[in-house]
Amino acid sequence: MNVIVSAIDYFINWGRSNSLWPLTFATSCCGIEMMQTSASNFDIARFGSEVFRATPRQADLLICAGTITHKMAPALLKLYMQIAEPKYVIAMGACACGGGMFADDSYSVVRGIDKIIPVDIYLPMCPPKPEALLDAIIKLQKGIRKETLLDREKFVEAHISKLKEEKGLLVEDLGLNVTYMGVSKDD
Repeated sequence: MNVIVSAIDYFINWGRSNSLWPLTFATSCCGIEMMQTSASNFDIARFGSEVFRATPRQADLLICAGTITHKMAPALLKLYMQIAEPKYVIAMGACACGGGMFADDSYSVVRGIDKIIPVDIYLPMCPPKPEALLDAIIKLQKGIRKETLLDREKFVEAHISKLKEEKGLLVEDLGLNVTYMGVSKDD
């Protein structure tokens, strides 16, 4: 029985890794590089990711390209919550990974989107080249091929428990009632 389950997992993960559908979410200069990746020179279609989705219900990969402010954070969280499981996140750019050049001087910038949502791949350049984004997608595909659903649940749960320990970032469970800095996902 274990052989059958592992074979099914292999084929499901192979299909899932080769058909990542990214959500269009770009807030600054990294978005231009993300758009360039889908152009003919770099051709993200080789990885099954050629159609950037306009709705989170049709996507399974969130490429967060650019600066996230505290005012934008509830919208990012709401989009993340609307993506069906299993969902994956690439933090693209220094601003998305750790606040970038705004980390020390700006009070309004979130110092890393991992304070809001779990991140699978960090791409900390300013801005990352299209080749770097393609490399991140390849690494994500390799990780998806190796994972099991139980591993994914443990990854997300570890992130949730870490955020619950920090003050004021996530108050409720990520499943139903989510509050970020006093703003509910339903507002």
